[in-house]
Order: sequence, then structure tokens, then C-alpha cells
Amino acid sequence: MAPKWRELADKLAEQIRRGDYTAGQQLPHIREQVEAGEGSKATVHAAYKALEAEGLVTSSRGHGTVVRQQVPLKRLGIARYDKAKWRDGDEVAFIADRVASGRAYRRNEQTQSVSLVEAPPEAAAAHELPAGAQVYARARLVKEGDQPTHTLTSYYRPEHVEGTRLVDPTPGPAGRGGGFRVLYDAGYEIDHMKERIFARTPTSDEVKLLQLPPGEPVVELHRTTYTADGTVVEFAIGVHAASRFAWEFDFKVPDSARDREGQE
Repeated sequence: MAPKWRELADKLAEQIRRGDYTAGQQLPHIREQVEAGEGSKATVHAAYKALEAEGLVTSSRGHGTVVRQQVPLKRLGIARYDKAKWRDGDEVAFIADRVASGRAYRRNEQTQSVSLVEAPPEAAAAHELPAGAQVYARARLVKEGDQPTHTLTSYYRPEHVEGTRLVDPTPGPAGRGGGFRVLYDAGYEIDHMKERIFARTPTSDEVKLLQLPPGEPVVELHRTTYTADGTVVEFAIGVHAASRFAWEFDFKVPDSARDREGQE
């Protein structure tokens, strides 16, 4: 026979999958489960830890044991940067992902801090700056409701953003259209970008900040954004909770041989 804690974990897992407990809902306190006859304190604790290890819940001090969102957000590829979204409308990238996922959003689900810092090595290399050069770091934490989904820190040359809304730490996007619209209004229209992604083990600070369950990796994104003449106007590093996103790309398949023939 399965141990008592395993039976309780399986029972609760079925209730979560059936929708008896929905995303964001807190499971009963351990004391309540004990009083309901579900087992000893140690049994309920072990069951909750098993659910957390299986990715069904998160546990944290002050929040209790909460059911996780089981359907990940679409993290759009090229489409999230469509100029019509931010130049002509007000869909900044994280909002475009929410709209595509059919999920609600609030602009204040993005918080941020802005500071003038010594450029980290990756940012200095992207901007072709010497060691020790100063850049503006605009660090954001994005949440879905109360659950953090990712962080994103953008690094800018001071001469590109000084005096703009990009150095304003007010929570939420940097005004209508967000950061890319600010750059556009300042005369730096983005033209193309390069993204690199890789998975890794989170740091202890990232586990706390993103409220990650045990064993969950993060996906790190490095984004370099260019104008048409090749000027780098933003270098960004994002750290994403791996299970909270489904990365989606829709693009035309290249045919470099045919392209070369057309140029000859």
C-alpha cells in the first residue's frame, strides 16, 4: 500500500486537475487538514511537499500553499515586437503575450527600478563600451496577478535615454507603447534584434524572487536591439520561470540558395 502522505497527495492532485482548486487558490492550512482527519501534521506536510515537487503548487512563507497556473503563457517570438502593437497602439511585449494567451493583465503588474550603473560585461560588449562605462539599468519584475513570471533588465547608453521616460521608475510600462515607443520618439526606431536563450539552474535570489518550486530551472534571454544603421539601442537580460511560458515562433522559412541566385 502507498504511504498515507502519497494517498493524500494523489487525492489533492486529482482535485487540482479537476478544478476543485483553481490557479491562485490556497490549499487548506496543514492544521485544517489534520482537523479534517486527513492525517498527521507530518503526513500533510509531506503531501504538500510532494505536490510542490510535481509542480502543482508553490509554498512560501506568508502565502501558504497555492495552486500554480497549469497552462503556461505564450511567449511570442517575432510577433510580440510588431511595430503596430507599440508604435501605433499600446501593446508592450509582455501585454502582447497576455493578449495572445487570452489572459487578463494590469499595467501595474510590471514594477521597475532605474539606476545608473557600471555596465556589466555583456552589456558593455553589446554596446561596444569600454570597461567601467556607465549605462542606465532598467530592471523590471513582471507578475501575473500575484505570481511573478519573469524579470527583465534593459541596459541603455545614457545619451540615448537621458531625460526620457525610460529613466522614470514609475511602475508599469514607460508610457503608451512602452520603451520601444520612447526610443522611437527620441529618433531611435528599432529595426532588428538578436535573441539568445538558454536554460540554467536559478540562483537562490531568483528562487525567492520568482517563487520557484524546488528543481525548476529558469530560461535566460539575452536580447540585443538595433536601429537600421546597426546602432545598439538596448541590451536586455531576462530571467523566466521555465514552466510559466511556452515559447512560440512563427516565421517564414528562409531559402538562402534561392536568395543568392536572385542577387546574381
